Amino acid sequence: MDKLKIVMVGPEAASEVLELVAALLRELGEEGEETGAMDVAQLTEAWRTDRLHHCAFLAYDENLDLMGVATVSTAFALYAQGRYGIINEMYVSPDHRSLGVGTRLVEAIKEHGKEQGWRRIDVTAPEAARWERTRKFYEDKGFSFTGPKLKILLD
Repeated sequence: MDKLKIVMVGPEAASEVLELVAALLRELGEEGEETGAMDVAQLTEAWRTDRLHHCAFLAYDENLDLMGVATVSTAFALYAQGRYGIINEMYVSPDHRSLGVGTRLVEAIKEHGKEQGWRRIDVTAPEAARWERTRKFYEDKGFSFTGPKLKILLD
């Protein structure tokens, strides 16, 4: 899709980013109650105060309609030999799937990672059988399986 535009954004685009992330969470339906209703103002302010460690990429079509989003954070670990990226959320709206939007989002993240000096980018894909296509998408982009992750909620 040659008229696809990928733009790296910060908290000034929080409402657009959160709109697509909310759609992702509805589709996943497996995250749990802690996602709840997002407080846009609170999340935007938290992002604003931590903008050096978090960014998002938005995909637009030629009419500037939103097609997809990817959010990325910077982390640090010895096993990653320093700073690395984590794709936290990635979503392409159903009407725009299989058009190369996800591929272009991943390419933009890889380029950003190279500019940041990252040696690695991690992503967690859902494990349920219905998400096999998602895992295959990432594997086709060069990601390799490193195992599931666990979580604990803090009070």
